[in-house]
Amino acid sequence: MARSFRWRRESPLRTNPRPIAEIAHALGLSDDEWVPYGRLMAKVRLTALQARKGRPNGRLVVVSCITPTPTGEGKTTMTIGLGQGLERVGRRPVIALRQPSIGPTMGQKGGGTGGGRSLLTPMEEINLHFTGDFHAVTSAHNLLAALIDNHIFHGNDLGIDPRQIFWRRVMDMNDRALRQMVLGGKQQGFPREDGFLITAASEVMALLCLAEDFADLKARLGRILVGLTFGGKPVLAGELKATGAMAALLRDAIHPNLVQTSEGLPALVHGGPFANIAHGANSVIATKLGLKLGDLCVTEAGFGFDLGAEKFFDIKCCYAGLRPDAVVLVATARSLKYHGGVPVKDLDDENLEAIHRGMANLEQHVGAIRLFKVPLIVALNRFPSDSERELRLIQERCAGLSVRAEIAEVFTRGGEGGETLARGLLELLEREQSEFTPLYDWSLPIKEKIGMIAEKMYGAWGVAYTKQADRQVAQAEALGYGELPICMAKTPRSLSDDPTVYGRPRDFTVTVSELRISAGAGFLVPITGEIMTMPGLPALPNAERIDVDEAGRITGLF
Repeated sequence: MARSFRWRRESPLRTNPRPIAEIAHALGLSDDEWVPYGRLMAKVRLTALQARKGRPNGRLVVVSCITPTPTGEGKTTMTIGLGQGLERVGRRPVIALRQPSIGPTMGQKGGGTGGGRSLLTPMEEINLHFTGDFHAVTSAHNLLAALIDNHIFHGNDLGIDPRQIFWRRVMDMNDRALRQMVLGGKQQGFPREDGFLITAASEVMALLCLAEDFADLKARLGRILVGLTFGGKPVLAGELKATGAMAALLRDAIHPNLVQTSEGLPALVHGGPFANIAHGANSVIATKLGLKLGDLCVTEAGFGFDLGAEKFFDIKCCYAGLRPDAVVLVATARSLKYHGGVPVKDLDDENLEAIHRGMANLEQHVGAIRLFKVPLIVALNRFPSDSERELRLIQERCAGLSVRAEIAEVFTRGGEGGETLARGLLELLEREQSEFTPLYDWSLPIKEKIGMIAEKMYGAWGVAYTKQADRQVAQAEALGYGELPICMAKTPRSLSDDPTVYGRPRDFTVTVSELRISAGAGFLVPITGEIMTMPGLPALPNAERIDVDEAGRITGLF
């Protein structure tokens, strides 16, 4: 049984993090179950999970949020602070999070490791190269792309149709110039249109995070659909003999990464698929390991509940056999005022009427969560400008929905500021039993599954399809992929597919412009609106503020 982490209260600040060996030993890991990556990071071997197969699982808590706003809701900070709060009230939680992508870190978002007194350490390493997992995914993905073009160049024995190649290249950077390009030339004899995705949107990233073990990883790699033959038959990565080399590049990346929070709480940080264009959850392996090592595993689903958490439930949980015990829905007074029509520059001003209007967005998410029959609690991330009347109004409106809302001050007070939320969550877990039920049956027709997500999660009244999307839906069903789950690619900024529409949109249609088949990961990706699978940098990217001094100290990352 893992030991308590009570010693962390003596040193709650990240200025003096514990050696990773102490974190590993406190979790009950033996020396042959983990590999150090320096003083503050480690890889946990798959054998650690295999050795604990017979141990009962802890409780699975999924942290999500209302529709994100430009001011940020602090979901990662809340996840970390809640974990620290649970430890302070006598529980043994383990945090399970995704690794940030370098692209958004250099772009508008900046670092993604929490903040204040609720953060991960070492922050700089986690936000940049970490243990090399993103580079391994990028290399494995691009190796397959190179093998495809090489196979065609050397005779094309499989009869791959260059006009029907689905596999694009990737890199872990926001770069809009790479969205569209022409590959090849006169010497190659098969110039074709192509483009890049960001690594966090790579199918290799997605399948790495859904794999149960190394054998499952290799099987998923082999099932990747790279394109079609001239006769319209599918071509898989296994037919290109790519599986072994790709798996070799991912040999170390499949093992979860172990770090700690600012109060020394163990954190498994593994994988990083985006939630707006992939399934937005950390690895199955890390989540299952967290459930074995602690009495609670607190994990996070990317963006709002309509994106990351829906996919967590309908894709990750169904593949991995997980049953979530509770949802923590993060909201702020500022975000509710924004959804109520208040511009960013005025969000610090008290505005009860705007909160009344903005609550419609929270209500939509509450209704969506209840469709899965999982208990929920609302976490109000307190900001300095929040007035007592605003917070009290939100709690009253939540009470009217029969939902408990607890105020948390995890940014400024760390675990101490998360204790009230932690106690509220524990009371919820004691009082209500999860009866987790997926939203849809995978065997339903593709369009019916897409329609259910659009209607139940977003509040849309219908789904429109372009001619291209119609053809691709029919093609997916004809190729035998119709019973895969749905991984919607949609803007995170709105419940609709229009990022400029905030609040709770009504009487709108979601437009599917394209359908992509991720056969290795095991899901279908409808592309909606103007979603970009290769983001661009903003006018003033965070990269312009980042620097490093002669001592190696990085500034401007957060």
